[in-house]
Amino acid sequence: MRCSAEPRVVRRIDMHAVNVQIVRFTDSAQPGWVECVFRDAASREWTFSDKLPIFTAVPLDAHSAFPQAGAVACEIIRTWIDECGQKRCIIDTEHPWGVSATNGETQFEVFYEQLTTGA
Repeated sequence: MRCSAEPRVVRRIDMHAVNVQIVRFTDSAQPGWVECVFRDAASREWTFSDKLPIFTAVPLDAHSAFPQAGAVACEIIRTWIDECGQKRCIIDTEHPWGVSATNGETQFEVFYEQLTTGA
């Protein structure tokens, strides 16, 4: 088998996450479960409940002080500039980790500055 001499282009994919507040430790079953909230662009509060490592690498437990900063990984579906000049986007928390709000919703309209980006 012979390798191709042509270089391959590797596309870089940035990981995005929406910032949340971890508001309570809900279950000590490994690896620990927490409840988080964030507000979308319309100021609606959304609640998430999932395993601690989904939201933070900080080792929290029932005795930790709350709220704590966290983030939910997401995929950006669409971005635009609104009539006030603010960058907004539709995000989906289904990708990459299958996270949904407690009511099952996975798509949210947020301000772009609510997101963090990492490689």
